[in-house]
Amino acid sequence: MKNDWNPELYLQFEKERRQPSIDLVSRIDKKNPQQIIDIGCGPGNSTQVLRYRWPDSKIMGIDNSEAMIAKAKRDYPDQDWNVFDAATEMIPGKFDIVFSNATIQWIPDHPGLFRKFTDMLSDGGILAVQIPLFWNMPLGKSIQKTSRMVRWANRIGKIHELFTIHNPVEYFEMLSKLFDRVEIWKTDYIHIMETQEAILEMIRSTGLRPYLDQLGEDEKSGFTNLILEGIKRDYPHRENGKVLFPFERLFLIGEKC
Repeated sequence: MKNDWNPELYLQFEKERRQPSIDLVSRIDKKNPQQIIDIGCGPGNSTQVLRYRWPDSKIMGIDNSEAMIAKAKRDYPDQDWNVFDAATEMIPGKFDIVFSNATIQWIPDHPGLFRKFTDMLSDGGILAVQIPLFWNMPLGKSIQKTSRMVRWANRIGKIHELFTIHNPVEYFEMLSKLFDRVEIWKTDYIHIMETQEAILEMIRSTGLRPYLDQLGEDEKSGFTNLILEGIKRDYPHRENGKVLFPFERLFLIGEKC
């Protein structure tokens, strides 16, 4: 990906992005954790959910995006933010909770990544992860199909390989080797959108971003227009004019007893 993230575009749908963090944090059974790390904290919106639940804990937010960390520092200047690449760098210290919301799909080798996260946990520590199941959705499948068209295939036909997402059984096998207690569940969030174009805007800063980064400015509109056609087909207006956008997410918790 050539360009950094756009925090302002990302936060246009802050409510939809925050709710999975709220749901994941609510399932973490941990009293008075001393040290927490939010891996892939973005502009700090998920970190605030952690801070609200555990206001006395020391919480560190890390992200490999300089733009996202700069935004977090501006909005929450009294908190601990660091530019850090969890995929390639070793994170120092031990944590009672290792938290990651909608991040690890960008990182390959999940068995190795979970071993790394486990090594970061203190005794009795908890790993809590949320993964968007983007490619299970009609929109994700439409993006893959469009990217493989002759017009785009040479440059973006294999972009989906940047994402790493396994099925729940595979994640259970990974986590059960490392943790004494494992929880796995899925939630299908039904986002009520004002327009079909709003769906396009919501994914422009996330799942669609690596595709657009490989295209010239004159090509981006052609590609997004095709994606919008698919959105209009798969996500029709309801009787009151709203558009329902189901978004499936997978949640994982591992605990070292």
